[in-house]
Amino acid sequence: MKIAFIGGGSMGEATLAAIMEKGLALPPDICVSDINRERLDYLKKQHRVNVTSANSKAIKNMDIVVLAVKPQNIAEILNDIKESLQPEQLILSIVAGVKTDTISQSLGHDRIVRVMPNTPAQIGFGMSGWTATPAVTTDQKTQVRSILGAMGKEIYFDDEEYLDMVTAVSGSGPAYIFLFAECMVEAAVDTGLSREDAVTLVAQTLLGAAHLISESGDTPAELRRQVSSKGGTTEKALQVFEENGLQDIVRKAIRAAYDRAKELGN
Repeated sequence: MKIAFIGGGSMGEATLAAIMEKGLALPPDICVSDINRERLDYLKKQHRVNVTSANSKAIKNMDIVVLAVKPQNIAEILNDIKESLQPEQLILSIVAGVKTDTISQSLGHDRIVRVMPNTPAQIGFGMSGWTATPAVTTDQKTQVRSILGAMGKEIYFDDEEYLDMVTAVSGSGPAYIFLFAECMVEAAVDTGLSREDAVTLVAQTLLGAAHLISESGDTPAELRRQVSSKGGTTEKALQVFEENGLQDIVRKAIRAAYDRAKELGN
């Protein structure tokens, strides 16, 4: 497949790197457009892809056009490419909060896929929720699945409204885990561990726990019970979390992120 990237930031680079690693496209079939000349020079040297500062040039003869820019820049970008876009080309947007209707109406184009990825896609462990307009073909959906699968796991939603929920859970979710990890590290250092050892212990613990959730077939609640011996250290720690309302805090935080995602979309 031939792919253009409008925007060469971290998520755009993560996507193109995953695509090339899985052999979905070769460097000559990828073109990145960006206003930052230094960034373009880096991408050309690092990935051997074509680069340009002209969006209309980047999308010419491409099968898929990936929008990987900041939300505040999307109106300008859409206006810039609409005259050059061909009816059969697929727009794949990873722009946070921008709905398919907004993109479609701005471009006068009906083949739109909207994706909510997250930052672990940079290392192949991403989680992406996505949706597509009715005009997107079966073959194009297959191409999207292969791209997102190269970045990690993906879930398709018929109703775009679910993407605001995805944003609150997995889109913003890595930051929640990083905050919890940060707190665990600081608490470990307070007990007397070195910071280096604390980071190693916390990172591997979170990694192992995530793999257990993914692969054991047990629910998180069941896995928690398996670790919590009666009268043991784990039970004592969990009591502190419960007494201080951890579950309610998490629920409120995700709800706040969800409400904000809806606001941005409107």
